[in-house]
Amino acid sequence: MRKAVAVPLSLLGLGVAGLGYASVIERNSFRLRRFDVPVLERGQRPVRILHLSDLHLTPGRRMLVNWVRSLGSLEPDLVVNTGDSIAHVDAVPALLHALEPLLSRPGLFVYGSNDLYAPKPKNPVRYLWRTSKGERRQHVPSLPWRELGEGMAAEGWLDMNNTTARVKVGDLDIAVAGIHDSHIDRDRYDLVAGPAPRDADLRLGVMHSPEPRNMSRFAADGYQLLLAGHTHGGQLCIPFYGALVTNCGIDKARVKGLHRHESAWLHVSAGLGTSPYAPARFACFPEASLLTLVPRR
Repeated sequence: MRKAVAVPLSLLGLGVAGLGYASVIERNSFRLRRFDVPVLERGQRPVRILHLSDLHLTPGRRMLVNWVRSLGSLEPDLVVNTGDSIAHVDAVPALLHALEPLLSRPGLFVYGSNDLYAPKPKNPVRYLWRTSKGERRQHVPSLPWRELGEGMAAEGWLDMNNTTARVKVGDLDIAVAGIHDSHIDRDRYDLVAGPAPRDADLRLGVMHSPEPRNMSRFAADGYQLLLAGHTHGGQLCIPFYGALVTNCGIDKARVKGLHRHESAWLHVSAGLGTSPYAPARFACFPEASLLTLVPRR
């Protein structure tokens, strides 16, 4: 007969405190990160892009909604939403309320898997040895993704799922290519493939999941700045070490922030939310990013 293993009360208390911090305090401690991105020609005026991603919004998340609304005071020149905006069938009105101060600005969006399919309970430990790609058993979308897209498009934001567009932002003429979420095999890069317009002032690639195979095609086609989300920055990280997982093909060193990918700049947002079944962040604050595009040196 095995003896019961006693867990010291101090360790148990530490675990409870850590869970409380991760699920209550850090999860609601939203941050705005700022980066300068040297992609413009000399003499061009700086342009600011607000990058939002992975809100995973559910009804009742008032702190998140109010914080996103406060970003309207930044008056960005362009807003880019890289998906996973909702996580509940009734979340679209709350999301559009959160975005309301920003919807009057030029904007672009793509979808993530959780804009189409409702999240389900999962064992988070399995992310240590595999991604969640291919696990989804739903074949018919269970979330109101059409309503979500129509709500943003009605205010002038461009749906960039597997398509290209030109958009005027300040003094810049921007050529944009976007793809749907590769994590659920809805990306169709062939629909946007080909050399990016050389007469554009900026060539911008937009996606949800930062899969290297797609990022390399964007870079080879001449896109200068790539924006993605999906990773949550690792979500549960180890202080002074960083992320344990990325849940996609990108390496852990580039799980969030501004980096290079071949000839392009790459910004991966750690996102603002969490799955409702894993409502915690540790050593990885929820974030949005303000990217200031500046001339190359």
